[in-house]
Amino acid sequence: MSRAVAADARRQGRVALPWLALLAGPLSFGITAPALVLGDIAAALGTTAGTAATLVTAFGWGIAVGSPLAGRVIARLGVRRALAVSSALVVAGALLVLASAALPAVVLVVAGCALQALGSVGLTVTAVGLAAGPVAMGTVSGALASFGAVAPLVGTQVAAALGWRVALVLPLLSLLAVPAALRGAQPPVAGGPRDPLGVTLLVLAVSALALLTALPAAGATVAAAVAAGAGIWLARHARRHPGGIVPASVPRSGRFLLACATAFGLAVVNFAIIYATPPVLAATTGWGADQLGSALLGPYLAGGLLALVLVPVTAGLRYPVLTLMLVATSLAAALLAATGGAPAPLFTAMLLGSVAAATGQGALGLRAGAAVPPPDREPALSLFTLCYLLGAAFGPAIAVAVG
Repeated sequence: MSRAVAADARRQGRVALPWLALLAGPLSFGITAPALVLGDIAAALGTTAGTAATLVTAFGWGIAVGSPLAGRVIARLGVRRALAVSSALVVAGALLVLASAALPAVVLVVAGCALQALGSVGLTVTAVGLAAGPVAMGTVSGALASFGAVAPLVGTQVAAALGWRVALVLPLLSLLAVPAALRGAQPPVAGGPRDPLGVTLLVLAVSALALLTALPAAGATVAAAVAAGAGIWLARHARRHPGGIVPASVPRSGRFLLACATAFGLAVVNFAIIYATPPVLAATTGWGADQLGSALLGPYLAGGLLALVLVPVTAGLRYPVLTLMLVATSLAAALLAATGGAPAPLFTAMLLGSVAAATGQGALGLRAGAAVPPPDREPALSLFTLCYLLGAAFGPAIAVAVG
């Protein structure tokens, strides 16, 4: 693993760690900043909280679809063009959300959130690709967790001061790091074939999965069938077209698939807890939105900061040991969240879930990148990021549906 990472570091450019953190982290604002302001959004748009929650689903769809597409753009056109396209999508999405002030409509907000997600995940995938080594990868995963930790509190404060629409466009902050990323990026290398069929199948499968939890039972059954069919077709297509959007080495690597499956599960648990615990805490303690945002800050910020240390530390662990530790920690978090109504077990669940997810994203990302040949690293890492962020989209949707 160390030789592959070192070679990749020489090939990619150098971007300072704070800029990598700022490039990747604001994506989390789009996932968790709406957690405590969905009621305000529903009231402003004259709809229900459930309907307002579709913006979370839209953001989840955007990050799920955008992750592999961003990896494809990087592989074919280079980091600089990927940054330009991603930045344009973030700006366009923010403008749509802000435009809903003049024309209040759920569809504008949902479309804006989806576009922002497509762009934000492109910036995050770029940061992951530029993160060569355990320290850099730990910085990226820690930033995502830390931004996610402050997002509920920041979202409520920004919504109170400037309106909920401004709270929804906080992913714009990642654009501050784009100039530094452009300076550190290497020129593009020759890309592979276009692979329109592979792209179509992947988008179809991911879209069906992203919308699965937002559909009624009959629709969810159809979506699951579509996702399964497209996934099977895509796996066969990858074997016949090894230079496509899914490199042939990916479905053949058990280590890569294990990393993806584990990262998905860790993210589902963590982000479900983020959305599920505030109502329970509010009922138990009587806290308002600001107090809940402040309370969430502690365990989630601690989890993100711990990941900065734990990702480099776990680089020396054997793969099975690392996986078992992460899964056990995440299961403990889920059990505490499901059975504990008092603040102490809920805060412990938040901390454990955050540590497992943030550390897992970085540590497993290193294993995923090392499990495939070096030429396949960028598209493989984008697929790994897809699995983690798809879990981040599933978690809130499951929490909202169950709650």
